[in-house]
Amino acid sequence: MMAERKHGVPAPPTDSTVHAADWDSRDLSGEQHRRVAFVDVDLTEAVSRGAEFVECTFRNCRFNASTHEETGFINCTFTRTSFFDTTFTRCKFVGSMFDGSTHDLMKVVGGDWSFVGMPGADLRNASFTDVRMREADLTGARFAGAKVRGVDLSGAWLSKADFTRCDLRGSDLSSLDPLGSEVAGAIIDPFQAVTVATNLGLSVTDEG
Repeated sequence: MMAERKHGVPAPPTDSTVHAADWDSRDLSGEQHRRVAFVDVDLTEAVSRGAEFVECTFRNCRFNASTHEETGFINCTFTRTSFFDTTFTRCKFVGSMFDGSTHDLMKVVGGDWSFVGMPGADLRNASFTDVRMREADLTGARFAGAKVRGVDLSGAWLSKADFTRCDLRGSDLSSLDPLGSEVAGAIIDPFQAVTVATNLGLSVTDEG
C-alpha cells in the first residue's frame, strides 16, 4: 500500500511516459519535464544543473551516483526508486513524495525540501545539511545515526521518527516532541537543549 500525501492529496496525473530508457551518465542540465511518468529509467551517474521536473512520477528508477545542482523536482512522486550515493546541491523538492525508495549514502546540501513526504523512509545512511524541510512529513522516518545539520524542521511531522544517535546540531527542533520520537544518544547543541526542554514543558532559567 502506497504512503499517502499529507491530508490525502492525490498525486498529480501524468500526460506522457518514458519507459525503460537508458539515461546512464546523461547530462540533464537545463532540461524541462512536466507531468511525465518515468518508469524503469536508469539515471545512474546522470548530472543536472538548472533542470526542472514538475509534477512528474518516477517508478522503479535509479538515480545511483548521480549529481544534481540547482535542479527542481517540484511536486513529484518517487516510488521504489534508488538514490544510492546521490548528491543534491541547492535543489528544490517542494511538495514531492517518496514511497518505498532507498536513500543509502544520499547527500543533500542546501535547497528547499519543504512539504516533502517521506513517511517511514530509511534515512539512516543519508545526510542533510542546511536544508529547508518546513512542514515535511517525516512520520516514522528512520534517522538513526544520520547527519541532519542546520536543517529547518519547523512545522515538520516528526511523530514516531527515530533520531537515535543522529547529529541534529543547528537544526530547528521546535516541532520535536521528545516523548513521541526516539532521541536516545542524539547530538544537539546547548540552544537546542533549551528548545527540547521547553517542548517537555520544563522551565529553563539561569537565575539562582
